[in-house]
Amino acid sequence: MSQRTTTGDATGTPRPSGTRTTVGVGGAAESTDMVLNIGPQHPSTHGVLRLRLVLDGELISEVEPVVGYMHRGAEKLFEARDYRQIIVLANRHDWLSAFSNELGVVLAVERMLGMEVPVRAVWLRTLLAELNRVLNHLMFLGSYPLELGGITPVFHAFREREELQHVMEELSGGRMHYMFNRVGGLKEDLPAGWQGRARQAVADVRSRMDVFDRLVTGNEIFRGRTRGVGVLGQETVQAYGVSGPIARASGVDFDLRRDEPYLAYGELQDVLKVVTRDEGDCLARFEVLLEQAHNSLDLADACLDRLAKLPPGPVNQRLPKVLKAPEGATYAWTENPLGLNGYYLVSKGEKTPYRLKLRSASFNNIQALTELLPGTLVADMVAILGSFFFVVGDIDK
Repeated sequence: MSQRTTTGDATGTPRPSGTRTTVGVGGAAESTDMVLNIGPQHPSTHGVLRLRLVLDGELISEVEPVVGYMHRGAEKLFEARDYRQIIVLANRHDWLSAFSNELGVVLAVERMLGMEVPVRAVWLRTLLAELNRVLNHLMFLGSYPLELGGITPVFHAFREREELQHVMEELSGGRMHYMFNRVGGLKEDLPAGWQGRARQAVADVRSRMDVFDRLVTGNEIFRGRTRGVGVLGQETVQAYGVSGPIARASGVDFDLRRDEPYLAYGELQDVLKVVTRDEGDCLARFEVLLEQAHNSLDLADACLDRLAKLPPGPVNQRLPKVLKAPEGATYAWTENPLGLNGYYLVSKGEKTPYRLKLRSASFNNIQALTELLPGTLVADMVAILGSFFFVVGDIDK
């Protein structure tokens, strides 16, 4: 219970600002707003988050996301690691998007060096980034219904994830933290026959993705819990820098892969589909995520087609034993599965970054909860929170 600064009531008697006078059969009585802590222990894929809620009965009147429980100080550690070593730190903040996290770092360093990456590496990076996007989205496509009481979809999601994880593990040796990007390209070339196995995995996953349409979006209970709940307006999206599937579900038609193409996305515009919705509610966010996963599978097939036509060649550049970036600064950003990731790199000409500032998607996205949750029911809080598809490591870094 919370009693904060005092103000006067109608009779001039001081009372706490969090209290209200109600009149019942037995006369006047005072009730106070309740301060409720959600977390910080939360055993789910999101990570350790704490929400400080102020409740007026069943309605949320205030909310404060309290972050920092998982903070590892990665940005400070960047300054003590060389340009090869920082990749291992960068790929862990969003543990569902490790390949994409690595990618942003090496793109920033390559831009500083003015380095051209071999064509095969460009297309392979694009392929693996889209496979990683599907892996990320499958986790939320399964875990979000689970948070609302539906256990079956998560089993389907993990089966499909396993199909793709298998080919990613065969290629890189890692199941979640791939460490496959290198400054100048990729760690090594493909194993023999890998392209065929990857194509089969993509086809198998695509053939079963309709289960989420039938089992989840077609479920009347799921629609009842999510339709019209947690409506996020475009003004809030723009004010807080919300990006990714959450922003596109509110009608913000922006995707770096189309609007500022990097890697091979400039040549994939006929396949790339930027999925948007206008409703901005929990259901719209889920539908955008699902359609985006379908499109990423199409993009993966297009990349495999192009790789099959490319002649054999290198997938990386030969680097000096001690790699130093020239003095200066640059900024690189990528369309990560959860939104925009930015990398501001400052170099003093040494083998370690002078400063590497990470702009992670989840950090901005979660701030919008302070505007979105007030006025909603406590019963809808889990539905809204889960629809923001965040990873707390991506907030705390």
